[in-house]
Amino acid sequence: MLLKRILTALVLFGALLIMLWADQYIPTFTITIAICALLGAWEFYRIIGASGKGHPALFLGLGLILVFTFSPLFNWHDENGLLFSIAFILPMIWVLLRRNNDDAFAGWAFTVAGILYIGWPASRYATLVRLEHGHEWVILALFCAFATDTMAYFVGSLLGQHKMARSISPSKTWEGALGGLLGAIVVGILTAWALHLPISFWGAAFLSAITSIFAQTGDLAESLFKRNMGVKDSGHALPGHGGLLDRIDGIILAGIVVYYYVVWTT
Repeated sequence: MLLKRILTALVLFGALLIMLWADQYIPTFTITIAICALLGAWEFYRIIGASGKGHPALFLGLGLILVFTFSPLFNWHDENGLLFSIAFILPMIWVLLRRNNDDAFAGWAFTVAGILYIGWPASRYATLVRLEHGHEWVILALFCAFATDTMAYFVGSLLGQHKMARSISPSKTWEGALGGLLGAIVVGILTAWALHLPISFWGAAFLSAITSIFAQTGDLAESLFKRNMGVKDSGHALPGHGGLLDRIDGIILAGIVVYYYVVWTT
């Protein structure tokens, strides 16, 4: 399992570098983000449907996630909340037109949840990459998320004794969380220095720490979702990692943190 995790991570790392290099010619990063968002959302909606706790509008949700993800390419910044209004209203219309109304509200709520949980973060990545030093900021966000996950796994496996969230994810420990935090800070500082990002040493340390905390929050949130739905993994798309949603659960929030840090401070 460990070998599979490492090999999968190396393949994803190589694909990330190629995709970011090609993004200067065509929007390969946004296209890749859109594909990942669609696959992750498909797993999200499939799990809900299989659980019997709701029947979200699969294709409507996927379509709106695509709109959110590609909106930065067309300079749709949504200052007036138009996209959020559409994401709120269209699923409601779909609910009202359904013949079976037994779980209609749950279907609407889960549809909107998928759009906000996956589509909105995807749009922040698509916007971040278009900012000044955008490719470098994206690398920082992803490296912090990867470092958090990797170091939390190794430190937790070797030294973990104190359970952090026993009712949500029994395998996660405070030692692992601290290892992930420190790993992200070190990687974040080195990445910011190597890529010549316009951020100070302490700024990089602070941003990396906050990114790590939110990445671990996203990981726990996805674990709670799976526990509520009665599944162990979101899928089997990535060897050693489970489904795609299992891989991007921390990345989802990392991009939002870095995006708003850049927008508010630079």
